[in-house]
Amino acid sequence: NKLPDTTMLPFLLLFLLSCGRVSSSDCPADCSCQGQEQAIFCIQRRSSTVPRVPASTKNLYIFQNGINTLTQDNFRGLVELEMLDLSQNELTEVPDSVFETLSVLKNLDLSSNFITHISKDSFYGLVQLERLYLHANRIQSIQLEAFEGLEMLLELKLQGNQLTSLPSLNLPSLLLLDISQNNIPTLGPSDLQTPHLEALKVSSLGLTSLDEDLMASLGNLHDLDISLNQLVEVPPALKQESLKGLIKLSLAANPLGELRAEDFQRLTALQELDLSGLNLQGFPQGFLQIFPRLGHLTAAENPFNCLCPLAWFPSWLKEKNVNLGRPEETRCHFPPVNSGKMLAELEHKDFGCPPTTTVLISSKMESTPMPKMPTTSPETTHTNAIPPPPTSEEPFFSATPESPTSNICPPNICLNGGTCRFDPMDPLGQLGCLCPPATSGLYCENVDEVTELPKPLVTEGSVIATVTSTSILLDLHRFIETRPHIRGIRLTYRNLSGPDRRPMILSLPASYPEYTLRGLRPNCTYSVCASPLGERVNSRANSSVETGSCTEARTAGVQTTSPEPRVEPPSTLTYTLIPALAALALVLGVAVVVGTVICLRKRRRAKAGMELELGPADPDPMELEGVKTCPENGGNGTLPHKQPEINRCHTPQLSPSLQQNGGLEYEVPLMQGHCPSNNNVAALKPSYF
Repeated sequence: NKLPDTTMLPFLLLFLLSCGRVSSSDCPADCSCQGQEQAIFCIQRRSSTVPRVPASTKNLYIFQNGINTLTQDNFRGLVELEMLDLSQNELTEVPDSVFETLSVLKNLDLSSNFITHISKDSFYGLVQLERLYLHANRIQSIQLEAFEGLEMLLELKLQGNQLTSLPSLNLPSLLLLDISQNNIPTLGPSDLQTPHLEALKVSSLGLTSLDEDLMASLGNLHDLDISLNQLVEVPPALKQESLKGLIKLSLAANPLGELRAEDFQRLTALQELDLSGLNLQGFPQGFLQIFPRLGHLTAAENPFNCLCPLAWFPSWLKEKNVNLGRPEETRCHFPPVNSGKMLAELEHKDFGCPPTTTVLISSKMESTPMPKMPTTSPETTHTNAIPPPPTSEEPFFSATPESPTSNICPPNICLNGGTCRFDPMDPLGQLGCLCPPATSGLYCENVDEVTELPKPLVTEGSVIATVTSTSILLDLHRFIETRPHIRGIRLTYRNLSGPDRRPMILSLPASYPEYTLRGLRPNCTYSVCASPLGERVNSRANSSVETGSCTEARTAGVQTTSPEPRVEPPSTLTYTLIPALAALALVLGVAVVVGTVICLRKRRRAKAGMELELGPADPDPMELEGVKTCPENGGNGTLPHKQPEINRCHTPQLSPSLQQNGGLEYEVPLMQGHCPSNNNVAALKPSYF
């Protein structure tokens, strides 16, 4: 055998290397070709036609080209094509059998076009198709046989169209179905014959219920999204045994009345749960503890009451290592002292729980039995009771007779003027609040509607404000009536009279026709804007919001009392004591004068005798002034100190003459002078409760 000519070896190697590659000369104009992957990218060509590509192409991306029509000739000869991306073009239809020659195509993306109808032969011949993306079109109808023959289909995306019904989807291999953002108010088991379905997304369909038979047929479901529907209660279908393997669930933005732990007993395998936008004020007792595998929780856009029943939540997130989704949108709504604060960043003390100090009382020390009241500690925090039911071994609070609830009632737990109440005869040791008229709730947090409201002070647009010194009552009836389809109300208010004009933002459900802003500063002007929840608002504007209504209101001033102290009338004792003190002072003054004269005379006589013997001496300067004290009368030979000027801000001191009489009672005047220092003037601080 002859060896091959060595001159032909370079050409042979070049031929072998070029096999399976797209030649640069075959790459269409305005396209990018990657030979090793046999992929062609034709992006933003600004052409209405499909480019001609080599027959060896496997992945063809032709998006944002402006293509408006398709024909079979566009894809003739592409027998190896597996991926075809025609998204973000201007297609209005999918002609029958247009993809018939693409027998090995696995991925077809027709999303973000203008397609309005799918016929029964639109996808004829695509027997190997695994993923079909038709979302973000204008599809209004799909013929019954449109998806027949797609037995290998794994994913079907139809979200964001205008569908009012579905053809019966007999797709045995389908794993993901997304039909969200259509108008399909009912779904039954005949609509989805997909026994292996793992992910079902039916968000924003207008569903009022979830078919139990449908859920029972989906025994392999792991991901369920039923958010943004009209579910007024947790669907009983979630109690199906078939859903025990559910890993991800979204109930967000449904008008659910309440959450009950018994509705979720089957869902112990949940790892992700979305409860955002449900108007939750808290969580039922023990609710989140039924999900031992939970690793991600979203509870944003809820008006949480950050009081003691919710104090366990931040520490629970850390202990269970649960990731809180959208934490910046998970904030307190009530009480005003916590309003706007991020829930996950609060500490246990911020929730106003009862104190944890306990006193152990032995039964031998008590002659009569006392009711046991349980303690609340961070280590044994309970979820939804203040305090939890007692046990026989728990210590209890000790209350003094003078103030039986002073060390039990936490400060500021009762709102709107309510009074904390503790009934020692209650076996559960529950705390409660005595609510004033027109308020209700466990903490008097609800303000009942009144038949006659005061005359509105400021009216602008469709928001009416009625003010007091620390609150503004907003009448939102007109605002809601003119916007019947809003999901909720976003309130933005700021203090225009203070140095801090940062806006405070609250989210309310559309079912709140009235709302009161509390904890405001007196005698200040506030700007309040209401806008539909979810629409963009110009946060820099104080009084002009495109989609909402704004008003300005000024809180009333606080009536301050006169700084002058009230002088008590002198008592009878005062009238009797003052003349006696005056007479005593006169007698002591005369005695001092007489003693001084006698002393001076004695000294002069003694001095005169000495002068006779020793001669005259220089005069003492103290003697010239005539103020020397007589030692015989208790003097110490030093000058008396000058009495300081009486400071009216302090209690006056007794004069030395009065202090010398130990048996005399001296009555201090009832009212002293008032001199507040620079930093003790009572400031007008807002009351948060």
